[in-house]
Amino acid sequence: MTQSSGNIFMVVAPSGAGKSSLVNALLEKDASLALSISCTTRTPRPGEEDKKHYRFVSVETFQAMRDRGDMLEWAEVHGNFYGTPRDRVEQALDGGTDIILEIDWQGALQVRRHYPQAIGIFILPPSIEALEARLKKRGQDAPQVIARRLLAAGGEMAHASDCEYVIINQEFSLALEQLRHVICAARLRYTAQSVRHADLFTQLGIRKPLSTAS
Repeated sequence: MTQSSGNIFMVVAPSGAGKSSLVNALLEKDASLALSISCTTRTPRPGEEDKKHYRFVSVETFQAMRDRGDMLEWAEVHGNFYGTPRDRVEQALDGGTDIILEIDWQGALQVRRHYPQAIGIFILPPSIEALEARLKKRGQDAPQVIARRLLAAGGEMAHASDCEYVIINQEFSLALEQLRHVICAARLRYTAQSVRHADLFTQLGIRKPLSTAS
């Protein structure tokens, strides 16, 4: 695989932990980040726009994309298909742009099969009680749906160890600042800097690590 200065950031969290709010706030503060727009076969909710919140496609279109290998990852959730299109991610990386994926832990594992260097950031709630309160406050789900989400959250959070970074979203402003710090630190890693500033590294006589030298 061709080395790129762009990073893939996978933000993983159970429903209600604040993943989308953090990502949206991050994108407002960092215009250099691209967002991967997932495909889904479910119908748009009020206020959702095609190619802004999701790419809304038919089941037939989704299955054709999947069968062609156009999805980095996909899953069927409550009778609807969701997936990460490969094209947006490849375009960002080819241009040296960092891209962020809002994704579940299973999708993150699938993405790592294609991009082992992808950076996982798990967002945790401060407690199960806080997670339940946030789900109820959203007012989007019936009580039985909230109960199902809470039950699933335990299994999802057990996979926080699959990520390189863990942020506890107790205070939103602090969690957002920590997320920004992770992004900044990743951009300063040797592998990214050596590609982004290849000419300078050559001029300064900086050799490749033995593990990557060809």
